[in-house]
Amino acid sequence: MSYPVDLALDQWRMGQSRVIGDPDLADASDAVLVELRKRLGGVFQITELADLYGEGTDWASEVAQRYAQGTDSSWAIDAAFARYAQQAADFAGGRMQRYDDED
Repeated sequence: MSYPVDLALDQWRMGQSRVIGDPDLADASDAVLVELRKRLGGVFQITELADLYGEGTDWASEVAQRYAQGTDSSWAIDAAFARYAQQAADFAGGRMQRYDDED
């Protein structure tokens, strides 16, 4: 079952807002972003990113805890997903692009 993209985007944006001004969480978010790039590669769809998120983020928690130990690393994880979502092939201006089949 696919993870709802709209729900994921809301969660990720909330995380992004929490990371601002916290250098430890920002560093943790950067580290998770690097790992996301390794896992999904260059070209991906926003649904793929949401599904990866929905499968669980234990791996990301381990990465984030190296930089923001003792804090709520879920904010750093969500912020990393929010930043990476902007690079999705079907992401435009904060929402998923939908393409209609042209005959």
